[in-house]
Amino acid sequence: MSRTLSEIAYVRSGDKGDTVTIGVIARTHADYSAVKRSVTPDRVRALFGDWVRGPVHVYEMDNIDSVVVYMEAALGGGATRTLRLDQTGKALGNAILRLSVEPGNE
Repeated sequence: MSRTLSEIAYVRSGDKGDTVTIGVIARTHADYSAVKRSVTPDRVRALFGDWVRGPVHVYEMDNIDSVVVYMEAALGGGATRTLRLDQTGKALGNAILRLSVEPGNE
């Protein structure tokens, strides 16, 4: 049975203009390696599809067992310009928790 990121991580997110930043924080130190395996630019892009039109970056923050996901051109032009119903970084932060956890050798 596959697990989702929601079982091993918390998120904090926000937006500025057309950019979204999502912090994905492992619930435990032991979960951090699974977070790093699971949250990659390719997997994030696949999850959000055409919603993210710019680059996706993932930065590891080993000192706090977290990664930061930075997505450009991800809000349909920005909160005041988009026609999306639920366009904010908070919504995308919650949505990233649907990512499946990549299996590993823990």
